[in-house]
Amino acid sequence: MTGVLARGRTAIVERLRRRPAPDAMAMLGALPVATLLLDPENGFRYANQAAEEFLGVSVLQLEHITLAALLPPDNPLFSLIEQARTHGTTLTDHDLTLESPRLQKRGITVQVAPLNEEPGHILLTLQDASTVRTFDRKLAFRGAARSVSGMSAILAHEVKNPLSGIRGAAQLLEASVSDADRELTVLIRDEADRIRALVDRMEVFDEKPIERRPVNIHRIMEHVRRLAQTGVARNMRLTENYDPSLPPAWANRDQLVQVLLNLVKNAAESIESDVNLMHRGGGEIVLTTAYQHGLRLAVPGSAQRQHLPLVVTVRDNGPGINDDIRQYLFDPFVTSKPTGSGLGLALVAKIVGDHDGLIEVDSRPGRTEFRLCLPVMTEAEAS
Repeated sequence: MTGVLARGRTAIVERLRRRPAPDAMAMLGALPVATLLLDPENGFRYANQAAEEFLGVSVLQLEHITLAALLPPDNPLFSLIEQARTHGTTLTDHDLTLESPRLQKRGITVQVAPLNEEPGHILLTLQDASTVRTFDRKLAFRGAARSVSGMSAILAHEVKNPLSGIRGAAQLLEASVSDADRELTVLIRDEADRIRALVDRMEVFDEKPIERRPVNIHRIMEHVRRLAQTGVARNMRLTENYDPSLPPAWANRDQLVQVLLNLVKNAAESIESDVNLMHRGGGEIVLTTAYQHGLRLAVPGSAQRQHLPLVVTVRDNGPGINDDIRQYLFDPFVTSKPTGSGLGLALVAKIVGDHDGLIEVDSRPGRTEFRLCLPVMTEAEAS
């Protein structure tokens, strides 16, 4: 797909080089990739809808600013643009970071192309390659969850039944042994209960189909906020930034509560690990909803593609996620917590996958953001 888009952009660039005709601009507007036309001062002469969404700035606002208002002057993008202007050649760079108070993007593929008939003008395309990598990881998350599902089925059959016998035997012995030995029987019983509880936790990874219906995502988030405010996040600020016009999500209410509560709990625990931040009373968790166009994923086992316009974000200002575990974050049994089981985020990934949705994470010191992309109810589901 990337190759097709690149060829399409090249054809449009050639037309723009000859003349920036209105029909060529219409073609740029149809591209799903952020596309911008810069004048010699790096002012925004044109931006398509994908560029507005990528930058988080409307066309009307872009008309009155330059690229320097969005990025610091030492960003490598400016060097690329100047090279393209000086040498008159198209340049491409990968895995760029576009970071400023107004823009936080990583893993970006950039292409800059000069317009020969418009001296100093540059056609700029920006593509989030990290999203493509996230799609690939989504399949890995599902595979990992299925492996845990198979393991939980084996454990339920091969471990829980013998555990019941061991626990029962310990109870019988408890009444007929000395006080010193009774401590050992209590230890056996308690450990049997602990192992059974762990197996029970893993059984939530089963492959039972979920029941979905239209749900109001804001009611779910308000419920999660109240639970968190009186529990794990009672010493922190919980800020809400909701889009009130969102359509219903096509989801299982209880499972979404579980997902969001898990993410808020993780955010709160991350903040608590920063003693200085907690001492200053600066811990904050931000809950956000938004609507986005254009994101579609293939539905496994079907030729259909699932539209994922509903975006739910949980952001915290904690110390961030260790680079060593970030790429394995949703794998089972991976955790940075001394007492963690490593199943919480694996379960989150499974539930989101069962909803044909997408989860991605962006983290650096002072800012960690989990984004859920979920489907809405379609006409077929409504009938």
